[in-house]
This record gives sequence, structure tokens and C-alpha cells, in this order.
Amino acid sequence: MGVRKVEIAGKELVIHELDDVNDPDTGRALTGSWVWDSSLVLSDWIVNHGQEELNLSGQTVVELGAGTGLPGLMAALLGATRVVLTDVALLLPGLKRNVEANQLEDRVEVRELEWGSDESLQCQEGGELEDVDLVLMSDVFYDPSEMAALAKTLRKLCGAHTRIWSASEVRPWTSDCLDELRSEGFGVIELPSDFTPSSSASTATGSQPTFSVFHLIPPDPDLDVHPVTQCNSEIEFNPLDV
Repeated sequence: MGVRKVEIAGKELVIHELDDVNDPDTGRALTGSWVWDSSLVLSDWIVNHGQEELNLSGQTVVELGAGTGLPGLMAALLGATRVVLTDVALLLPGLKRNVEANQLEDRVEVRELEWGSDESLQCQEGGELEDVDLVLMSDVFYDPSEMAALAKTLRKLCGAHTRIWSASEVRPWTSDCLDELRSEGFGVIELPSDFTPSSSASTATGSQPTFSVFHLIPPDPDLDVHPVTQCNSEIEFNPLDV
């Protein structure tokens, strides 16, 4: 696939997309090998809106399911002191290559992380990951059965002031995934975003795909209460009073 230069609001990153990383079970290319539109949406939101909510200077950021690492690398460009890009083992060499291509080795590290595994967060160089300032995710709402493991990892990463920002293309199963996270105690707020990637392909009906950015609210460990959820007309959630 080659090398791709991504520029958002004057911030440019070099991203190597891979075409030789395959799932050993299916033989298919791993989807994290290339830049997904949701990562562009999230990166744009971080640059143009996120900084109004959280000054990234000096912050610790973790990206889950990082793929090529675009949002996490953007956070590093914006001043985050420590960024940890995480994904499955086969995608780590590509992530490291992108860190090096952008000369961000002084603040960005790459780690294997399996959702739901405490060992993935603890037994690695760099120490335990917990109580981070910001968690980033793009296009992770694809399998409702994976959400319990994702929720466990998020609870481990999050402290009282942690923010979770996630972008996703809105697909038929997106609301099911968010409902699973809601059942795990997370609140979900849809955030305004007017950015549509120019690369987004039309569907079979000729319509453009829809993207959303979500702020997930970690459950209060001291309360056995599940937050309810807010959304717009695109996806059906319950309102959240914030």
C-alpha cells in the first residue's frame, strides 16, 4: 500500500500502510494495516475540537486498537508527553515504523495489548498502564461480543479524570456495541463533528457513510449505577443528563 502523508489543520504525519500482514487463522489482511476513515475523523476532531476540552500538553494518552496509530501520533504532535499505541502483536512492527517515520520515539511507545487481559497492562517495559489522561479508539465498535473485554481494559486504564474519545463509522451493529458498553456501566455522549473524509466511498445506495465521535464516561467504581446514554437521530440511545 505504501506511504501516506496525512495533513490535518497544518499538522502532517507520515503513515506506512502495510499489505503483507495477514491473520494467521484466516489468511486475510489484518484490517489494522491501513488508515481507516474513522481514524481520520478522530484525528481531525482532536485537532479542531478536542483541544478545547483537554489541553494535551503533558498528558498521558493510550490508543487502543491503534492500527497505524494515526490518532495517537496526532496527540503526540499536539504535545502529549507520553503516548502508548497498542494493538495485536502482528501490527506492532508497523506501528513502530510509523513512530520512527515521524521522529516521535522520545514520547511514543508501542505495546501489545489484548483487551480484557490484566497481564497486557502490567508485565511490560514502561510499567503498568492505569489512570491515564486520555484513551483514544477508532473503529472498535464492530463486534458486540468483544465489548465486555474492551470494558474491562477501559476500567483498568481509567481514573477519576480520564477521558475516552472514540470515532466510528455508524454501521448496523454500532448501537449494539454501545449498548453492551452501557450495560457495563459506561455512559455514551455523541460529540459534534462536521468532518467527512474525502476518501469515504459511497454505499451501494449512493449515500455517503456516516461517522460519529463519542465521549465514553467510565463507570464510578463506588456506585452500582449504569449511566444512560445520549445520541442524535442517527442512532437510538437514551438521553444522558450532563
